Amino acid sequence: MLTGDGVLKVGEYIIQEGLYYTKTHEWLKVENNKAIVGITDYAQRNLKDLVYVEFINADEEPLDVGSIVKAGSQIAAIESVKATSEVYSPVSGKILEVNRKLESNPELANKEPYGAGYLMVIEPIDLKADIKKLMDDKKYAEFVKEEAASHE
Repeated sequence: MLTGDGVLKVGEYIIQEGLYYTKTHEWLKVENNKAIVGITDYAQRNLKDLVYVEFINADEEPLDVGSIVKAGSQIAAIESVKATSEVYSPVSGKILEVNRKLESNPELANKEPYGAGYLMVIEPIDLKADIKKLMDDKKYAEFVKEEAASHE
């Protein structure tokens, strides 16, 4: 595991330090008591070229600003040339912002998964409780190492 410049590297995968991670490869950044959510480098590299992002729940109902989501519930569907994948919320709360740029420019999640390619901003209901269920960067790096090894 190489480190430097605020990132951990596991093989080709980049893991941003200081974020929280899920086992379904979403990340969460806490900023001013808000949760910024996106997909990880591991997720985008395995999906490959993203062609479509839709902000919908498991019932295919649209999600937008003001929608309430639960930790572990679907918040988006992402389509690539390879597969379709669901994205799940790492926290429960109210959606404050949806990154609409992804609808016309889904490859942003490939190019900048930890930056401009974020999915949404959520106002958490109980951030401390939700974070306890997530992995920190080092635990996630170990998880990715195991996942990558199991797919070789």
